[in-house]
Amino acid sequence: MRSIDIGSRQIALRLLFFVSSLLSTHAASRCSNDGSVVRNISEIPSSNYGRDGLSHITIAGAVADRMKEVEVWLQTFAPGTRTPIHRHSCEEVFVVLKGAGTLLLGSSSSKYPGQRQEFKIHANSTFTVPINDPHQVWNTGELEDLQMLVIISRPPVKIFIYEDWSMPHVAAKLKYPYYWDQECLDSPKDEL
Repeated sequence: MRSIDIGSRQIALRLLFFVSSLLSTHAASRCSNDGSVVRNISEIPSSNYGRDGLSHITIAGAVADRMKEVEVWLQTFAPGTRTPIHRHSCEEVFVVLKGAGTLLLGSSSSKYPGQRQEFKIHANSTFTVPINDPHQVWNTGELEDLQMLVIISRPPVKIFIYEDWSMPHVAAKLKYPYYWDQECLDSPKDEL
């Protein structure tokens, strides 16, 4: 009976080691650049990070590429999907590559996001989101994905998420590091 327990423990330990090595290899593949100057976007790992309808690729990142001032993402949203209502302490530039949708933009100048402005977005359009302005992007199309190139400043970002547009800024929930940073970030970012 004792030899079965020891054998079971050895198998469990080997299995645990195997699974942990797979997970660390998976994280390492997303968290490191092989040093190539030119890369094929279709070969860069993507993930939905547990959010149905999202495909996120970090094209040039703070961790994998040691970017200090900007980060570049390719994000694709399936019809009907959207970002959470959120704000962050960085500037953000969007270039819509395909599809159509809506940008909802609030204000950081009062205690609440306030009355949101609504802007239609479409392929070949671009828009910016100022630092700390609450916003949300929706794919309002019924058939086509909304695909955008997103450039942010000061990566990795701290994101504050709102339950709705009437939630006070001080009640927004901090998420740091955000989905695409959390596996890779070793230590908190030094905020200026």
